[in-house]
Amino acid sequence: MLQKLIINTTKKRQVIDITKILNDLLMKNSYYDGLCFLFCLHTTCAVTTADLDPGGTDEDYMNAYESMMPKIAFKHPHDPGHFPEHLFASTIGSSLFVPVQSASLVLGMSQKIALIEFSGPGERRILFYFIKESGKTAY
Repeated sequence: MLQKLIINTTKKRQVIDITKILNDLLMKNSYYDGLCFLFCLHTTCAVTTADLDPGGTDEDYMNAYESMMPKIAFKHPHDPGHFPEHLFASTIGSSLFVPVQSASLVLGMSQKIALIEFSGPGERRILFYFIKESGKTAY
């Protein structure tokens, strides 16, 4: 079933851990085994996996993205100064598949699911779709 998550960002640039929100949604809906699909409905934010240890890791991500931006004259018709936010988000990606087992996201030891905001603050919408396992899969 397709569901819409609303995440309110509070800063212009922000990394938000949404792992717990997603795991709670899986458990609440009894979504046990399958795939979780996420799609961000905005062109200036992205979803990805990330190591989000406390103590400045989120700032490290933002500083790294900003340092990668070339110093060129953008021609974006809406607002040329706003183009980097679009470029950052599209480079990271607007969608993500994550395996689900026993109503929990299957992630590595330090992996979290992150919403990365480049043009906040704002109300961000993420589509969530669970694809139920339909049989045995060979590994």
